[in-house]
Amino acid sequence: MSTVNTVHPISALTPELAAVLKEDTDRRLRNLIVANINTRYARSSSQLSDFRLAIEDKDVQNDGSVLSDFRRLVPPTDYESYRPFFEKFNSRPCRSSEVENMLAPGFPTHIPLSSATSGKKSKQFAKYFRPQPYLPGPSLRVRVTSLMNTFAYRDPVDVVADTGEVVARIPVCNESTGVMRAQNNWSIETDETRMGSILPGHVAPWATGFILHHRSFLLIHALFTLANTSVEGITLTFVVTFMDMMFRIEEEWSTLISSIRNGTIPDFEQIDHVRAYLEPNMHADPQRADELQRIGPPLSSPGWAQRVWPNLKLLTCVCSGTFATALPQARTVLGPSIVIHNPWYACTECLIGRNLNCGDTETFVVAADDLIEFLDMTGEQTHGDVLQAWDLQSGKLYQPVSTTHDGLWRYLIDDVVQVIGFDPRNGLPVFRYSRRKNLEIRLPHALITEADLLSVICAFSREDIVEVQEFTTVVDERRFPPTLGFFVSITGNMGPNVKLARQKAFAALVATSDEHQIAFDTEEFGLPTIRIVKPGTFADYRRWRGESTKIGAGQMKLPAVLTDPKVQEWMAERVMMEL
Repeated sequence: MSTVNTVHPISALTPELAAVLKEDTDRRLRNLIVANINTRYARSSSQLSDFRLAIEDKDVQNDGSVLSDFRRLVPPTDYESYRPFFEKFNSRPCRSSEVENMLAPGFPTHIPLSSATSGKKSKQFAKYFRPQPYLPGPSLRVRVTSLMNTFAYRDPVDVVADTGEVVARIPVCNESTGVMRAQNNWSIETDETRMGSILPGHVAPWATGFILHHRSFLLIHALFTLANTSVEGITLTFVVTFMDMMFRIEEEWSTLISSIRNGTIPDFEQIDHVRAYLEPNMHADPQRADELQRIGPPLSSPGWAQRVWPNLKLLTCVCSGTFATALPQARTVLGPSIVIHNPWYACTECLIGRNLNCGDTETFVVAADDLIEFLDMTGEQTHGDVLQAWDLQSGKLYQPVSTTHDGLWRYLIDDVVQVIGFDPRNGLPVFRYSRRKNLEIRLPHALITEADLLSVICAFSREDIVEVQEFTTVVDERRFPPTLGFFVSITGNMGPNVKLARQKAFAALVATSDEHQIAFDTEEFGLPTIRIVKPGTFADYRRWRGESTKIGAGQMKLPAVLTDPKVQEWMAERVMMEL
């Protein structure tokens, strides 16, 4: 790929860039305060009481001291300070007199659910109309895309006036669905008009996005994508979802080929509610079926995707952090020339960053849509320590703090990022994801972070030992002493040095902290355990979680740490071998 337009971060801000960055940041903060200062949350939240008192006689539009008042008096907040206000949307009936202008002006466009990575109950948020839509970072232009996104939603929240008239219907869905609906004006009331249509530039009917069964969702998308020779891009939530689809195609290869040959929709599970919309869009194509038959299924040879779709040039998905473990296998399927694009770094709460350069899946520049501030992770944290973008230093770790058009708070994001420089075009910080702040294994002798876990996986995921596709971890207390336990899915066969896996894992763990060796020597800590789960186990986990929460499996993440005992037991039942 050409590097003509590659952006190279600078290590420190120039005075000129710092001034530009400060002016732009101040403008964004002022706009957020002006937009949301009269909401119910801003008028009554105890977190904002000191700020309200300080600005009660000030002109928030023009008085520069309002910004310093916000930074000085508004503390970082968590979900518990937000929950009582959101709970009003769960009242039945949900009255407009009680929820209008709750967190931002008007009514929300959608209510997203977090994917509950830590295994806790999903958090609910309210998202409002955004005049300037989220735009992805730099990417390649494609004309025909296989978009694998769910459009399904739970029962909407009907907001009623005092007369009983419904004045707003708010879908409860995952964040990517809500953003896509809002930006394209795809209301739930008009869904029926699109169900049998294939939108311009897409390959599957709209109705495909309403399949909740994860395996069937992937296979129906795969069917329409395989049938189309013009595909230039594939877009889905996570890179592991792409590999899930490849394994499903492998399993159902002959069925898919037969369907393309005959122009039929297979009898996959839980698709009867959309079958009538799918069938008119599936046309018999014996020539394409013969072509696919000659190529063979996805795992038959490297570079499979390039032969199946000669025009394919872009796979767009989240693939940084722990998701990066699936990248080598995705690269094998894709071949060397197809760009893997990680468009942004986001969570349900907000957009934090966009990719800096197309094809670089690990490096992001802070988004300038709302306001991202930072807490230094090296010391005790108080709200007086919230840092601005121009205060950051290359190489240091920070926790993002978000203030958005969806609410006037300083919301703590449970992630840790490492700043590696600044964008020479506008001064915005450039960073890489480090770890989840709340996904850690705490043992009596040491704390094991998500970044530590990834380094351990990298140490023993080798061709001569065993190639790991995905993993999750637990505290393994099946025998004394307790230790760190891995559940892993693998690709290919085990290598000649597989017996070294546990020792390699331990050595990598000791490299993160000498305390592990000390604990091992005193029999307080054992060699890490490695259990290999059956093929498809992690895909089944995502399907189960997606169906049980009705969020959609494409949104579900495999957490790096499993804390729920029932899920740990479920995973243990699917172990086929222990190293």
